[in-house]
Amino acid sequence: MSKAIAGGWSATWNPFGVFWLAIAVVGAALFFLPGLVTLGEAWQLAEYSHGPLIPLLSSFLLLRQLKEVPVHTGPIDDRWPGVTVVVLSLLLGLLGLLSHIGDVSAYAMIVWIYGMLLVSFGWKRGKQLWPPVLHLTFMLPLPGVIYYKATTTLQFISSDVGVWALQMMGTPVFLDGNIIDLGIYKLHVAEACSGLRYLFPIMSFSYIFAVLYRGPTWHKAVLLLSAVPIAVLMNSFRIALVGLLVNAWGIEQAEGFGHLMEGWVVFLGCIAILFTLAAVMLRLQPAPRMTLTEALDLDLNGIMPELARVRFTRPSPAMIAAATLCAGLAAAWWLSPPRELPPIDRQPYSRMPAEIGDWSVVSRQPRLSDQIERVLGADDYIGLNFAKADAPAPIELFSAWYHDQTKGGIHSPEICLPGGGWEMHSIRTVDLGPRLGLAPGFDVNRAVIIKGGSKLLVYYWFDQSGRRIASDYMAKAMLLVNGIVEGRTDGALVRLTTPIRPDESEAQAEARLLDFLKPAVDVLPPFLDGRA
Repeated sequence: MSKAIAGGWSATWNPFGVFWLAIAVVGAALFFLPGLVTLGEAWQLAEYSHGPLIPLLSSFLLLRQLKEVPVHTGPIDDRWPGVTVVVLSLLLGLLGLLSHIGDVSAYAMIVWIYGMLLVSFGWKRGKQLWPPVLHLTFMLPLPGVIYYKATTTLQFISSDVGVWALQMMGTPVFLDGNIIDLGIYKLHVAEACSGLRYLFPIMSFSYIFAVLYRGPTWHKAVLLLSAVPIAVLMNSFRIALVGLLVNAWGIEQAEGFGHLMEGWVVFLGCIAILFTLAAVMLRLQPAPRMTLTEALDLDLNGIMPELARVRFTRPSPAMIAAATLCAGLAAAWWLSPPRELPPIDRQPYSRMPAEIGDWSVVSRQPRLSDQIERVLGADDYIGLNFAKADAPAPIELFSAWYHDQTKGGIHSPEICLPGGGWEMHSIRTVDLGPRLGLAPGFDVNRAVIIKGGSKLLVYYWFDQSGRRIASDYMAKAMLLVNGIVEGRTDGALVRLTTPIRPDESEAQAEARLLDFLKPAVDVLPPFLDGRA
């Protein structure tokens, strides 16, 4: 039968096309289910609480763009590139399933959506629909290593700008890492104050703003790139304002007004700045000028009827192939027997011996605060101070073990130490294998950190499947490999620290660390790896 819809075009409704599209959607939903679960968990965090709105906004962008895509009722001969993209998305999703990393499945879903658009509209017309698909990336959680580095960077910037603003207002203040010292009161610029909870929604909004904006291309670029400095600026303003109120009326203001200024208040302030920026650029634009209202394409007429296009999906060979692949892989995965995982026979840190070589435990570090434990996220950790009779300074051993690194995982000391006021004076990767009498490949990070008059030498590395890895990015790559090959996602961090005394050189302090590490390499593995 023939059916006319908005826009004056008509086509034949073929229910078999809708059937195969539904098979593809249901199969993909089952196949990418771990990714959907990961998204649901991430959206419960303040930084990603805007996530559920992103698919709705992306759908709006897609329907709006479809008004500009002519309807083609005849055969389409360039659908197969879309099937190739769908296959790539399924392979990426399979990596996520095998490695037990839901983030990978979530990323793969975005690729799948673009592939299905290419299958439905063909390569020539479908490739134009990338803007709404790209917008979907704003709903995805950042990989842990990038998230924590971004958080730390934004914390430092927000702290610096906030303290500068306080000083300009005549408030005596000192910044120690992420601690704003007002004398009587101290404010900790925590992860929640980094600005990420404002940055992602603002970036999403600025993206939509740029898509709807009909001004020059360079205007669009400015609007997109301005999201980051605007969010950081508003967050710094909030921190400075809270500091001013705390200095005047007490620490209670940090909880009351600080929470009031979070969320929508800061977000709306960022939106106002974004609109102001666009209006100023339009004002400075040579004739013919547009008002801001004229520059934004907010015409919603004819958008909803575009939904009816799905009724005219054709049961093309490409669509049938894509649907069969999605449903087949989903069925194969869910019907296959559970994978047998190797047992974890790791020793808890509580059984760490009191003596390692000639070094003996002289004290245990106090338990971390609840807040720091939450940020650390470790399943087991330990902090011990070792001393030796003829050693002029002690060795501090800190280690944290994670049963499942896909839920956050290890935080690099390169991120955590500066937050406590320590300055990274130098850091480099060194291979300690030959110096310990071992084969090459014992890579660790060697850092010298400074705070006030104190100077420390630090060794730290990540343990993945018994491999000592210096790079946090390489550690995450090994997490993916280990998850696929062994079904294991556990790992550990080891950090050794010793003071560099005023009367000794770095080489002497390093010799002390090496003297401790030589026997420690045989003692630590059962507490880090745990493979039976």
